[in-house]
Amino acid sequence: MPHHKLIARLLAVGPVSERDRDALRNMRYSVRNLADAEYAVRVGDRPSSCTIVLAGFLSRQRVVSDRMQISSFYLAGDMPDLPSLHLPVMDHDLCSVGPSTIALVKHSDVRAMLQESTGLLNAFWRETLIQGAVYREWVDNLGARQALPRVAHLICEIATRLEFVGLVEQNSFNCPLTQEDVANACGLSIVHVNRTIQELRRRGLIDWRGRTLELLQRQEFEEVAEFDAAYLHGLDRPHE
Repeated sequence: MPHHKLIARLLAVGPVSERDRDALRNMRYSVRNLADAEYAVRVGDRPSSCTIVLAGFLSRQRVVSDRMQISSFYLAGDMPDLPSLHLPVMDHDLCSVGPSTIALVKHSDVRAMLQESTGLLNAFWRETLIQGAVYREWVDNLGARQALPRVAHLICEIATRLEFVGLVEQNSFNCPLTQEDVANACGLSIVHVNRTIQELRRRGLIDWRGRTLELLQRQEFEEVAEFDAAYLHGLDRPHE
C-alpha cells in the first residue's frame, strides 16, 4: 500500500492530520515492479502520473559529457517527480537501482487531493523544498569534500532517510548500490570508490556485504563524513 511509507515520510518532517492521512490511504494508484536498471520515466517523457517509491531505490540521473551522473537517490516513501505536476517535460531519467516497486497516482487525482486539503498542499510543498535542500547538499559534497568523506556522507544520508521510514535496524539496512552507482553519484572512478570503501572497512566504520550495509561506529562515521542531518529537516520525535 503506497500510503504507509509515504505517510511515515511526511510525518518525519512535519505534521499530517488524520483527515489528510485518510485522503492518502484512499487515493487511487497502480503498482509497477521495476527490474534493476529499468526506467520509471525518461528524459523527454511527459508523465501523467506522480511516482511513489514503495520499495527499493530509484536514481535521478542523466548523461553529462558521456558520463552517467546521478544527482539523487529516492527511497521508500519518496515522491521523486512531484515537479511533473507543473513541469510537464522530464529533464532527467528516473531509474531503478536494483529491483524496486513504485505506485503511480494520476496527476488529476493528486491535484484534486491538494485542492481539497491545504495541509497536504503544504506537506507536498515542504517535500519539494527538502528535495531542493538535499540537492544543494549534494552539490556541496561533490564540490568541496575529498573522496573519503564524500562517499561516507552519501551513506550517512541514505541511512538517515531510511530511518525516517523505519527501514534501519540496529544501524543496518538494505543497500542495493553498486560501486559504479556510488561512483556515478560521487563523481569518482570505480577504482577510487573501491579504495575508499576498503579504507572505511579497514577503519572498522562499515561492514558492507552484498546488499546489507551496517554502520559499525555511527558517531565516528558521521564525523568522518562531516555529516550534519539538519538539511534533511527531520523532526526529533518518533512517528507512526
